[in-house]
Amino acid sequence: MFSTMFQAGLWGFVGGLALLIGAVAGYYIKIRKRIIGSIMAFGAGVLIAAACFELLEQAFEWGGYDSTILGFVAGVVIFTLVDLYLSRTGAKHRKTADKSVVGDYDENGPAIAAGALLDGIPESVAIGLTMISGGAVGIATVVAVFISNIPEGLSSSVGMKSMGWSKKTIFGLWFLIAIITGLSSLAGYSVFSQFPPDVNAATLALAAGALLTMIADTMIPEAFRDTHEFTGLMMAFGFLIAFVLSKLA
Repeated sequence: MFSTMFQAGLWGFVGGLALLIGAVAGYYIKIRKRIIGSIMAFGAGVLIAAACFELLEQAFEWGGYDSTILGFVAGVVIFTLVDLYLSRTGAKHRKTADKSVVGDYDENGPAIAAGALLDGIPESVAIGLTMISGGAVGIATVVAVFISNIPEGLSSSVGMKSMGWSKKTIFGLWFLIAIITGLSSLAGYSVFSQFPPDVNAATLALAAGALLTMIADTMIPEAFRDTHEFTGLMMAFGFLIAFVLSKLA
């Protein structure tokens, strides 16, 4: 039990650590926006596949139609409402590297951080939940989270740097969020392993709904801003790779 719980937290932290890796790369290396957008589109495809083939399939296996549909709709609605509030407080373009659209990061900093947590917590909880049935982590889910977090760290750190945020503040923020995502994954396993399958199914479906809404509302628009007609191509490749990983795991 403790070993599996520790692994859940570790894998969640690994997924969140990609935010810090992306932030460091974005701070020190000048990366073209088209490349960042391509990585984000690829990550969106990976996340969509993970949500479909790992999260929703597992949720349906545990709880059938009722729990899966209820949880999924709840995830969509909750994410939309919270994201709407955060967008109005300054986190609308939290995944972009374009200085012209980010506004004032000094004023919007708390909203940017809250938005990153809103994006990261559902996927981290999902990592922990995937370990409940057999103690093995959903590889496709971890890979999806890791890949999708790199462009978020990249683009956000570029925007923060351009607005005058210090290196210490930028890296400290993303490291803190990585810690929180690790704890969220740990909680996803340790807390929900005590609950009946229907509750876990609804929670997993909730995470899937939140993820798909996040992809549509934030990742795809920001990817399209820079990659345009190549967005679908990169997203399709990401989807295919995650599909293969989910079947090999």
